[in-house]
Amino acid sequence: MNEEADGKTPEDRPSWPPAEGNSTQMTQQPQHTHMPTTPQGAPVNQGFEYELPYELVQQGWKKFWSKRENRPYFWNKLTGESLWEMPVVKPQFDPITDPLGICHNAAPVAPLPQPAPIHIPLSVGKRRASDDLGGPQAKKFVLAGPWDLDVQTNVIILERPPCIFMHSHPEIEAYRCALLAKLRQCYQELCHSRESIDAPKDSFNRWLMERKVIDTGYDPLLPSNCYPEISLSMYKEIMNDIPIKLVRPKFTGDARKQLSRYAEAAKSIMESRNSEPESRKVVKWNVDETFQWLRKTVGATYDDFQDRLAHLKQQCQPHLTETVRVSVEGICLKIYNLSCEYAKKVREKSNSILKEHGMELPPHPFLSQTTRKVWCYPVQFAIGCPRLPVVEYVPDRDQAMLRFQGDALAINNTYLQKLEHLYRHNCFDDRKFELFIPRVWTMLKRYATFFGVNPSPGAANADVRDTQASLPVTVFECLNRAFGVSFECFASPLNCYFKQYCSAFADCDSYFGSRGSFLHLKAVSGSFAANPPYCEELMEASVNHMERLLNDSPEPLSFIVLMPDYREPTPTALLRLESSQFKRRQVTIPAYEHEFRHGFQHVLNRSELNVRSNHATVIVWLQNVSGHQRWEPTEERVNALLETFRPGRERERDRQELLSPTRQGSTSEKQDVLVH
Repeated sequence: MNEEADGKTPEDRPSWPPAEGNSTQMTQQPQHTHMPTTPQGAPVNQGFEYELPYELVQQGWKKFWSKRENRPYFWNKLTGESLWEMPVVKPQFDPITDPLGICHNAAPVAPLPQPAPIHIPLSVGKRRASDDLGGPQAKKFVLAGPWDLDVQTNVIILERPPCIFMHSHPEIEAYRCALLAKLRQCYQELCHSRESIDAPKDSFNRWLMERKVIDTGYDPLLPSNCYPEISLSMYKEIMNDIPIKLVRPKFTGDARKQLSRYAEAAKSIMESRNSEPESRKVVKWNVDETFQWLRKTVGATYDDFQDRLAHLKQQCQPHLTETVRVSVEGICLKIYNLSCEYAKKVREKSNSILKEHGMELPPHPFLSQTTRKVWCYPVQFAIGCPRLPVVEYVPDRDQAMLRFQGDALAINNTYLQKLEHLYRHNCFDDRKFELFIPRVWTMLKRYATFFGVNPSPGAANADVRDTQASLPVTVFECLNRAFGVSFECFASPLNCYFKQYCSAFADCDSYFGSRGSFLHLKAVSGSFAANPPYCEELMEASVNHMERLLNDSPEPLSFIVLMPDYREPTPTALLRLESSQFKRRQVTIPAYEHEFRHGFQHVLNRSELNVRSNHATVIVWLQNVSGHQRWEPTEERVNALLETFRPGRERERDRQELLSPTRQGSTSEKQDVLVH
């Protein structure tokens, strides 16, 4: 298939069904009750152009197939006119000297010689009028920033049905996020009141990710249909902090104090709960022995206190766990039931807004009934978009503020331009950008709520920064150059490097190019980079999904997976990755010898973007046979990749680009980017 014949790349070319005459490309189409509408139009299939008389083609006519009416129709790309019947050839006249054709002789015009038919894929939809310009005079927009949105995808997937989520709506999102913030606060209060501890750090975020791995509910953020209902992840994290949260002390005095606090808290739990007499006796005896040791021992070292604490925990923890088990399970179940209740409220509010616009959500997800291979395209919706409220846009020198109902969210102007670029190439129901700002606000609100904070320059050291951390630009450049990577399995519109990626929230990210959840992506071929957020259940499910895809496809398929090297205890996902039958190569980058980009890069200053990694990172190449032949991790390629991880490498790259003799010409192009 000639991908360059029509001047379009596979990424840009939509794919309605092919012509009836091209029987080799025809497949039976599934009949859906709801036709997918936006954000980018119908699914893409690389068919051939329907055969039309040369005169009609010259006048802008094209022929397509209507799934709804099950018959062909004709559309003129120049006038926008649509007809069911074959259009009539209009007389030729000069549109400049005689725009109305008044002075034209109506005598029939001799047909132009028709060239031999050439079977090449043609574009069926233009993104903007400037696409009609050809040759060197065509303006190419260059978007400055830590990304390369011109890289074309090499990913082919199986066609999928549209999603049944409601389009992004600021009012619905504000309501949903308020309920999620309330749920997060409830989790903190339950841990404090029932177990006298603070909610484990980032535990709620990991619970959201763990639940979405198995959730089949109707809300894109709030878990609403999960089995089992009690999250093992949340249960373990709460148990690890009972009776107190243990940290590695800095000084000997801190180690002594932590040992004393643990003993007191363990004794208090056993005395205040309905524990078994034998368990109470064992814990009391060990605690008393610990206090006697503390009173008698003088000049104990740091290691002495740590060893004593480990011994006390080994003796007491099983009895403590059994005593508080029912209470901790109650916390997990309470949080899940509240989430289901809140998701139901959001659904009811969404239905009320849709009803005002004469719409309704499909009751059940659509099942895929086709195995057509298509170029990977963004997520679609089963219904249209209702009217959106106005979101206030307040520009500033370096940042823009988007405000709705008194809730203001900030974003750097460079990243807002990036979103505009992604929106222009992936959203087709809003060519005039009337819905752009409300949809950007909704997406920013979603991620701010998921983080649990409002990302801002003052939050540069927030603990949740790692959730959205991304690889340095130099690493992405090398991955694309050496291994053909053009797709990110875990990203967002804010931190993506390529314009094709999977993300956590398909409903609000799809306008900006998201392909939805990676766990639902049925990839057939392509080269991927996978840097999942730290959630054990999500990482393990991702590795399992990669292995299924590699096992099912004979076409070139490659995954370069990056995971934190936490060996105590060793994550199941990492063991699963290292023992995979598709593993071709594995390397480890030591801690503090590489960097990541901050998760809040869309609001931070440039000097705060690179963060030194405090843990080692494991890189594993998973490839099938044909993928290994095409993107083999040779010694030279792997060494080049490791070099790009070196701390400061990205700053060196930026400095070299600034001093480049071609910088002046490229800067003028970048400054003219997306001005309209």
